[in-house]
Formats: sequence, C-alpha cells, structure tokens
Amino acid sequence: MWLQLIVLGFNHPNFHGEIIAELERLRESDTVRVIDALAVHKDADGEVEVAHLSNLTKDEAIELGSKVGALIGLGIEGEEGLEAGAEAGAEAAADGVEVFSDEEAWDVLEDIPNDSAAALVLIEHHWAVPLRDAIARAGGFRLSDGFISPLDLVEIGLLEAAEAEQLHAMENATTATP
Repeated sequence: MWLQLIVLGFNHPNFHGEIIAELERLRESDTVRVIDALAVHKDADGEVEVAHLSNLTKDEAIELGSKVGALIGLGIEGEEGLEAGAEAGAEAAADGVEVFSDEEAWDVLEDIPNDSAAALVLIEHHWAVPLRDAIARAGGFRLSDGFISPLDLVEIGLLEAAEAEQLHAMENATTATP
C-alpha cells in the first residue's frame, strides 16, 4: 500500500460538498481510495471536536475503522479504542517492529490552529501500485517525499510567475489570520 495522510486547514470552512464529490470522482476512476477521513474542529481554547468524513461504503467503514484517529493518537473510540491501539502497538514492538521514534512523530492536532478546522484524509494511491511494485522488483525503496510549492516551480520553468503566485495564494488563503 502507498498511503498518504493529507491534513487540510480551514479558518472559516465553507463546505458545499465539492471535496467529497472530488474524492468520489477519484474513487470511481480507481485513482485513490479514501481509507478514512476526519473533520476536526479546534475551538478558541484548543478543545477538539471530531466527526468522520468519508465516501466509504458502510461495509468498508466497518472493516477499516478509525485509522486516522489511530495514526494521530486521537482516542476517537474512547477508552476501548485507546486500549486496543496500545495493545496493537505493544504487540508490534514485542515482534521487533519499530513503528516510529519520538523524533519522527508528527503531532497533527498540535499543528491545527485554535479556532479553525481541518480535514484529515488518509488515502491509498491506487495509481502508484504498479510503480511501487516495479521499484521493489528493482531493489528500490522510498527515501522521502513531499509536495513542492508552486513558487519553487517558477525557478525551474514549470510555471509562470503569475500562475504560481495565484496557486500559492490559494494554498495559503486559509492560513491567514481572520
């Protein structure tokens, strides 16, 4: 599996169903599969409210459970879910599996500013499976990954400055203080 957790911030969410519709289009084309998606609202005091957002079928949602909550350490399933996650982690550690170190930990909830919202979407990149398999057969492995800013693309000639500025402004519109 090639999975990615995408965290999208919103100062003033103005949802009209467009995001879910686009995820559904990608799903229908078998480009990606949404494993789990959460909407997180953090109030002015930093208190967190969570709701599931997903285009999974009911059977898929039951099978997969709250994977995003488990990844980010959010006890969305209450004490029972927290205990189950701790047991699974302990079993993996006992088997010699190092999940990640404290230096590698990503505190997603801490990154969400107070008095804002975020959508956390865990997707599987179906399009990448043949590429991943070819890389593995050649003895390759992932070293790193990341998204490139539109502004960086100007310097290498892939975007015009005006287009990059517009894309950069769209990407960062929600990070501006209200």
